[in-house]
Amino acid sequence: MGRHEAERNDLVDQLRLKGISDERVLGAVANVPRHEFVMKAFLNRAYEDTALPIENGQTISQPYTVAFMTQELALNAGGKILEIGTGSGYQAAILSVLGCRVFTIERHYELHLQARRTLDKLGYKVSTRFGDGTIGWAEFAPYDGIVVTAAAPEVPQSLLAQLGEGGKLVVPVGDLDSQRIRIITRVESEFQMREAHGFKFVPLIGKQGWDIKG
Repeated sequence: MGRHEAERNDLVDQLRLKGISDERVLGAVANVPRHEFVMKAFLNRAYEDTALPIENGQTISQPYTVAFMTQELALNAGGKILEIGTGSGYQAAILSVLGCRVFTIERHYELHLQARRTLDKLGYKVSTRFGDGTIGWAEFAPYDGIVVTAAAPEVPQSLLAQLGEGGKLVVPVGDLDSQRIRIITRVESEFQMREAHGFKFVPLIGKQGWDIKG
């Protein structure tokens, strides 16, 4: 067993102890080489259960956060998933390994290009787009699941509109200091919601997010 494989297995054990119970999600974490998605300066920390800096002042999310949000989506293989905030591409890779059709949007052009290169190099079939994720990707809607990897001031209405029947939107909502994850399920024309606390995200910027320059 190589070093990275052993580190991934240790990470999976940590996530299991923290309450991640979906074995498919844990298997995806064990499968995806997170060290390929981090900056070279942080290679030796790639399998720590912590967020790490990436380019453009963004972060690659804490593995527990990725696993939690993925688990909450309750995905089926072949499901159509929209990710808002590609970042490094790690979350998209996890979703791809789970057999989903993944569409992901990134507002930072350099990150968009870097994630595209990484995903292509590793052979993950993911559709990527550069643009404002807060308005979604209507061309391929409706989606079985939508996951937002940055914190919004409120739930973007465009994303609710693009959620299919029975689909789940997993989105952090709050101010710039404190957020909670909302898990919203579409049931016919209504939306059912519950919340989870204890998470920290970069701000979601765009027409239906925070109006922050940069």
